Amino acid sequence: MSFSLRPRGLHGALCAALVLAVSPLAAHAETGADGWLRYAPTKLAAKVPAQIQVLGSAAQIKSAGSELQRGLKAMSGHAPAAVSGEGGKGTVLVGTYAQVKAQLPAWQSPSHAVPGSYQIKAVEHAGHTDWVVAGADARGTLYGAFALLEQLGEQPQRAAIDATSSPSAPIRWVDEWDNPDGSIERGYAGRSIFFDKGHVRADLSRVGDYARLLASVGINGCNVNNVNASPKMLTPQMIAGLARIADAMRPWGVRIAISVDLRSPQEIGGLDTFNPKDPRVIAWWQSKVDALYQAIPDFAGFTVKADSEGQPGPSQYGLSPAAAANMLAKALAPHGGVVMYRAFVYNHHLDWHNAKADRARAAYDIFHPLDGKFDNNVVVQIKNGPIDFQVREPASPLFAGLRKTNQAIELEVTQEYTGQQRQTVYLVPMWKATLDFDMHAEGRHTPVKSIVEGKAFDRPLGGYVAVSNVGLDTNWMRNPLAMANLWGYARLAWNPDLSAKTISSNWTRLTFGTDPVVVDTVNQVLLPSWRTYEDYTGPLGLQTLTNILGPHYGPAPQSQEHNGWGQWFRATHKGVGMDRTVATGTGYIGQYPPQVAAMFESKQSTPDDLMLFMHHVPYGYTLHNGKSVIQTLYDLHYTGAQKAQGFVDAWKKLHGRIDDARYEKVLKIQRYQAAYAIVWRDAVTRYFHKMSGIADAMGRVGHYPDRITGEQMKRVGYTSHKLKYFENASHGQAQVCLKRATCTASATFHRPAGTYNLGVQYFDVRTGTSHFTLKLNGKTISHWTADATLPGTTISGDTSTRHLMRAVRLKPGDTITLVGQPQGGEPAPFDYLVAYPTSRQSKMHD
Repeated sequence: MSFSLRPRGLHGALCAALVLAVSPLAAHAETGADGWLRYAPTKLAAKVPAQIQVLGSAAQIKSAGSELQRGLKAMSGHAPAAVSGEGGKGTVLVGTYAQVKAQLPAWQSPSHAVPGSYQIKAVEHAGHTDWVVAGADARGTLYGAFALLEQLGEQPQRAAIDATSSPSAPIRWVDEWDNPDGSIERGYAGRSIFFDKGHVRADLSRVGDYARLLASVGINGCNVNNVNASPKMLTPQMIAGLARIADAMRPWGVRIAISVDLRSPQEIGGLDTFNPKDPRVIAWWQSKVDALYQAIPDFAGFTVKADSEGQPGPSQYGLSPAAAANMLAKALAPHGGVVMYRAFVYNHHLDWHNAKADRARAAYDIFHPLDGKFDNNVVVQIKNGPIDFQVREPASPLFAGLRKTNQAIELEVTQEYTGQQRQTVYLVPMWKATLDFDMHAEGRHTPVKSIVEGKAFDRPLGGYVAVSNVGLDTNWMRNPLAMANLWGYARLAWNPDLSAKTISSNWTRLTFGTDPVVVDTVNQVLLPSWRTYEDYTGPLGLQTLTNILGPHYGPAPQSQEHNGWGQWFRATHKGVGMDRTVATGTGYIGQYPPQVAAMFESKQSTPDDLMLFMHHVPYGYTLHNGKSVIQTLYDLHYTGAQKAQGFVDAWKKLHGRIDDARYEKVLKIQRYQAAYAIVWRDAVTRYFHKMSGIADAMGRVGHYPDRITGEQMKRVGYTSHKLKYFENASHGQAQVCLKRATCTASATFHRPAGTYNLGVQYFDVRTGTSHFTLKLNGKTISHWTADATLPGTTISGDTSTRHLMRAVRLKPGDTITLVGQPQGGEPAPFDYLVAYPTSRQSKMHD
């Protein structure tokens, strides 16, 4: 019996080796630490001036000057020499509008100077060309410096230097859900860059690097700790540490904020209450605010999560969110600080049996009656949808429900419900769908982006916040492609009119290079990835169908129902979907302005993508696509899994065109995603097949001809283990090795002779590191350890994964044996073997 571990012959391997030997990319390993600020060497069409003059002493302007020297030297091979006065030849002038105008009267400064705005321009002067990098303020100057370097990096062939830009909104923040112990809630890229073991880290160089990344895309605020805040954030020792964080971020124009626990006066202040109306509480908060501003003069403000998911709040005293928000706002106002009060307030002990209960209603029901009752330095922070960062939700009706109140939209860069950076999901198209959605408030054109920016209702504050959760991982967010979401969020916060493709293309040019094949290929992966993920997880408005009672990662449709969390989709044997109509349902749809409400109230005008979010319908209900709900669910899950495999095929085209390190890292992620999409596909389709009793018209669901399940194999030591959720394994059971040091499971191959991809679907639980060996006719062909640290701690959909050997020669009568060795409490669990012809690899029909 023979098998091949090489995808090509000796001649192909030698040719490939020769290509790699002469490829500059192969020799240049990249870690991803630079993000989009790589400043790759290139031939610039624009002639770089010989000198640079930095005007003024502001920290951000100095950063602008040093960044220009750094970037121009890296790209062109030489840096402009720093001068203190005009030297009679071309100069890069760096400063505010007023400073540059005083130095170069021939330059016409912009007439409108929005804070943070900038202009970069080549100006002919006294027989030579000066480059102007000027801002309305110091931050604007810094943004202009990065914009110039970005323009040169994206379009090195461009000779003209001319651009003027202004931010769309004053608030452009990231939230980091970091804890004092160094852990990060919903963080997937290592430990905190800010904290460790209860204190601010001694080495904050990584914080400065992060602030530089944020400044390069116009982010001006960073909340450094978890919204489930520790009261210890307000101790004198922590405030001193926070001042060090602020010092590290200040040169890059990023102001720090913190999340606060409203119980802090009681928890660390020695008071017997945290009532926002109590004079002692008010005085305590005032003293803490004064201490913060004494240590951090440019402190940005507070974020508050209260009366939600166990976080106590003003309701304990019969008071509204406005009472708590305004108490804090009054303490911050003299210093210019703001309160970001999260509208994520809901009861997580809802009664499943109450057909009118609806978590989606909560934010509007609580905050709409308070419109106009918040102080002017309070901003209500509203999640893009009414539930919780699901793969698709409608725009929250609260955006149109607060017309006298400052608002900010809260997005999630960290992929809590969308693959946790173990899968590639480009979220910009999803965010665009919300930002561009017209709420028709007051019967006029009011897209969400105009509301949160304060323009639609003429509010003084507003903007954008995103939960970022970068970590100590060298690449910041684990998956190199996940950085496109951080970049994309910031680009939208600056200019929400940009297209998803423009954002993706620009990011790719800076991150991987300007090769058109690279740009096109990365777009082929990124642009359809959100819809693909939605298709193989929770389409038609079902939400993500993940394990709501666990790590929010793997498939577990049953976990969504029959509990108090309210992420229900109310599947029965006859139909599926939440009835949120005014006529017969929860009334949620009535929270929208009349024109939007009328669209969603009718099944005929509700888009298919949100049908099951708005309506409960029979499985046989015909959608706008002409197919039944149940067949659409089957089809989307299969096509979604197939498209995920297509991302692997697309990425392979970049071999030799980008550096090997990031190529291999992303390839590994895409292969994992392609296999994991099948886990999702099978779990959700099995669930609905059992629930509905309706067969898949294509005959796929429940029929897997390429598989041999554990139950069908000859087992020695392995026994069946029933899973909590049947949909997460074949016949609802995994095979576990509990009473032996080594267990085996064997099967005879009966398919035609040929070259196959041979895989093992197994479970990798964090509590141990089992060892597996795969043998063919008694000879070991692969050995691996289950040590991937997947999110789950149980044998479940969270931990189901695949080991795949490619291009193995198999013939009828071959014996395939899996040997499992438990270790550390993990019983070497597996589900099935799979073997499919390599010719079908792109379709993954298994």
